[in-house]
Amino acid sequence: MTFSTSHAQDFEKAGDYLSYIGQSQKELGTKYLSYISASSHGKNMRKIEKRRSALIESINDTRTKIFNMPSFNGDKSLRDSAVTHLKLLYSVFNEDYSKIVNMEEIAEQSYDNMEAYLLAKDKVSEKLGASSEAYDRTEKEFAAKNDINLLENQSELSRKLKAAGETNDYYNTVYLIFFKASVQESYLVEALSAKNTSSIEQNRSTLIKYSSEGLEKLKSMKGYNSDKSLENACKKALEFYIEEAEKKIPILSDFIISSENFELVKKAYENGDKNKQAVDNYNKSVNELNKSVNTYNNVNRQLNESRSSFVSNYNTTVESFLDTHMPHAN
Repeated sequence: MTFSTSHAQDFEKAGDYLSYIGQSQKELGTKYLSYISASSHGKNMRKIEKRRSALIESINDTRTKIFNMPSFNGDKSLRDSAVTHLKLLYSVFNEDYSKIVNMEEIAEQSYDNMEAYLLAKDKVSEKLGASSEAYDRTEKEFAAKNDINLLENQSELSRKLKAAGETNDYYNTVYLIFFKASVQESYLVEALSAKNTSSIEQNRSTLIKYSSEGLEKLKSMKGYNSDKSLENACKKALEFYIEEAEKKIPILSDFIISSENFELVKKAYENGDKNKQAVDNYNKSVNELNKSVNTYNNVNRQLNESRSSFVSNYNTTVESFLDTHMPHAN
């Protein structure tokens, strides 16, 4: 059904009335689905703020246009349902997404922050989906009362919003598993940099715990529409974290302890007698330290390369997954 007029009051047919509102909703829906898709593809939400501002303006314009429509033969249910839906959209994109943009800035700081950030995005998706479905029901009722045969049982926008919500739910579940271990590994790296052996051991044990728990959670997942690529990429990253913590970190930690012990030997040598035995013992300590330095550097290099590879693989898989499953506006 199509309709075009310069006078919003000239509605004689129910089909024209329904089509006018439906087309306005469709044009707006394309814009806000595009924004949702962009924000879900890992793009910095602060960078797409202009798009959100333009969207809010479009929502307001569309709401005003539909609000000024007359009722149809005394029935204002369709118009009012559309206006209610548009009010919800305005609130979501003006207020909810404004909070989400601010939450994004601190989301990476902790697992709890990230969980709250993703939950907020989920709630917004649920709001949009529920509101769109409510309008769809009113549209069907209006069509039935006026003997209009709708070509679809559910609007294309509603289907896409539902698919976007399901895609985000799955992605968020896997991402939180990955992020929990990833952020813990960053704490471990900080402890290594600070050469704090007690903190290293504590964070090493926690990394093994979180990664093992994550692998157990992944076992219960069945993929998304038969696509297990995201789960597999997450699994490989967690397996790397476990190997790192169990086999590699102890080598680095031992080097830190050896270095500290060497400093004690060096200080004692510098302040003591320089007899042959003392010189021999000191030279032996120097040689042992040099060997452990080489081992430390090699292990550290391997870890950096592996970490970069697994994280890069996960991020690439995420992009591919979202490109495949996240609905696009057009």
